[in-house]
Amino acid sequence: MIGFSGGYRSALIIGVQGIRSRKTRTFLSMVSLFLGVLAVVVVATAAEIAERALLANVEYSMGVDGTRFMGVPADGQKTTAILDTLEERSDAVAIAEGGMGIIGEPGVAPVNPGAMNIEDVQMMGPGGGMGYGGPMYCDENGCYPLSGAPAQAPPGQAVEFYLQAMTGDVRQFKPYRVEAGQWLDFSDEPSLAPRIVINKRLAAFFSAYQFPAEFKLNGATANMTPRIIGVVDDAGWSPTAYVRADEIMNWMPAGKGIFESSGGGWMNILMTPDSFDTEQILRAKLAALGVPADQLQPQTINSRESAETGLLIMQIVFYALAGLVLLIGVAGIINVSLATVGERIEEFALRRAVGTPRLLLAGIVLAETLLTGLFTAAGAIGLAALALKAVGPFMGGGGYIGLGVDNPTFPWQAAVAGVIAGLVAGVLGGLIPAIRAARIPIATVMRA
Repeated sequence: MIGFSGGYRSALIIGVQGIRSRKTRTFLSMVSLFLGVLAVVVVATAAEIAERALLANVEYSMGVDGTRFMGVPADGQKTTAILDTLEERSDAVAIAEGGMGIIGEPGVAPVNPGAMNIEDVQMMGPGGGMGYGGPMYCDENGCYPLSGAPAQAPPGQAVEFYLQAMTGDVRQFKPYRVEAGQWLDFSDEPSLAPRIVINKRLAAFFSAYQFPAEFKLNGATANMTPRIIGVVDDAGWSPTAYVRADEIMNWMPAGKGIFESSGGGWMNILMTPDSFDTEQILRAKLAALGVPADQLQPQTINSRESAETGLLIMQIVFYALAGLVLLIGVAGIINVSLATVGERIEEFALRRAVGTPRLLLAGIVLAETLLTGLFTAAGAIGLAALALKAVGPFMGGGGYIGLGVDNPTFPWQAAVAGVIAGLVAGVLGGLIPAIRAARIPIATVMRA
């Protein structure tokens, strides 16, 4: 063991000396290998960041793993039954979806009809480039309004958005991150001035425009005065607002569901894995109201497994491509190392003549290629980390790339992958030259 350790140290020292004496050849080997190792590091970095973004987005949209959910139509009787059952319960939350709200001037068209994103509004102009003169007839001489057709409302200072009303704090199921202000408080009595939390997409409109504080909701008995209390990151792509269900119900006609009067509405019920008592009560009440049995069978969310399956397929494809680039770099190292061994035949033969084992000669060559691979890996990892730091600010939900990951840190998994790629390339690139060096006959020393 002591002799092996000494031989290993000798091979390493001689390898370092060989690299220092042949700087140009070492540089050429690193250049040929650099793109391959960099490709592995980039793929590992992209895979890790994509996994973070995908899992976060899935949890925001569907829920954390283990959450059990079921969905039912949100008409008046069903809504009342759900609200009564979940009142003051912490193991289940119902979310009413399907509503569209408008905040701003009454009687005008919103700047983003259909809840368009602000990027589309900035590209097409307020109103989405739809105009407001009503239906038109156009020919080769121009466009004319159709007689008798109702004119559309003129565009004004108003914004349209999707609305979700909930019975409790949904963040135990969907871990929304509060960016400013506070989240909805369900511990006090409902207010007649609905408290609203908006997502980052909707907040962008309030930063770019000035909207009067008037809240319109289809089916409501009157327009309301909203109170925007916070901004949340929900990884959503559309302007969305969140409100307490009981505060919206104060403004709905008697016997109507939350969004029933606006032409739709759906209640998604999210439950913890151990909320069996709540589930049984809900199922009994909803079944008595005519909800089909197949809609009352909760499903369990397993988003991580589904996401990781898709990511695994993507990683295999991109790692295969990176491996191909790495093999090209290995071929470059083999060529340079074979040429170096050819120039050092007399040196290796002389070492053999003074008693150097063949294994140590092979170790000298392998030490050089391994060190070259490690130096290349360090350079590739450093470049990838600097590049990620430069583009990180543009990768958030409001950035140009829009992955929903704000200023991601360089993943240690990518650094490990780069080091492994450098070592593997060093072994593969030095194996054939090492074997050739070990087979050099002692008689070759006579050439000197």
